[in-house]
Amino acid sequence: MTQAARSGRQNIAEGSQASGTSKKTEIKLVGVARASLEELLADFEDYLRQNRLKIWPKDSHLAQAVRALAYKSNRSYSTYASYLRSPESFANCLICLIHQANYLLDKQLASLQESFIEQGGFTENLFKKRLQRLSENKSYKSN
Repeated sequence: MTQAARSGRQNIAEGSQASGTSKKTEIKLVGVARASLEELLADFEDYLRQNRLKIWPKDSHLAQAVRALAYKSNRSYSTYASYLRSPESFANCLICLIHQANYLLDKQLASLQESFIEQGGFTENLFKKRLQRLSENKSYKSN
C-alpha cells in the first residue's frame, strides 16, 4: 500500500516535471499515477472486507462529510483527524480521498489528451520546425 501511494505521488510529480518537454511522457506518467491510486483503492477496500469492517457507500453522510472537507481553505492533517481514529473510519476516509484524487486525475488526463491531439507535443512541434528549416534551406540553395 505504501509503494502504491508513493508511486501515485511520484508519477504525478514526474509527469508535471516532464510537461515542459514531453506531453506524451506527461500523459503516460499521469496514467501510471492513476493506476497506482486505483491499486491503493483496491487495497483499502480489501483491508475493510478482510477485517469485516463496513465500506461506506458513496452517498453515505460520512463519505459526503469527508468529501466536503476538500473545500475547506486551510486543510491539513487536523482537518481529517477525527476520521483517522479507528481503522474503519481511517480506511474509508482514505478511500474517499483516493476517489477525489482519481476524479481530478481523470479530468487532467482528458485535458492533456485533448491538448496533445489539438497542439501536438514538444517532439512533434520540434520535428515540424526541423522540416520547415530543411525545406527553407533547400529553397535557398536552389535559388
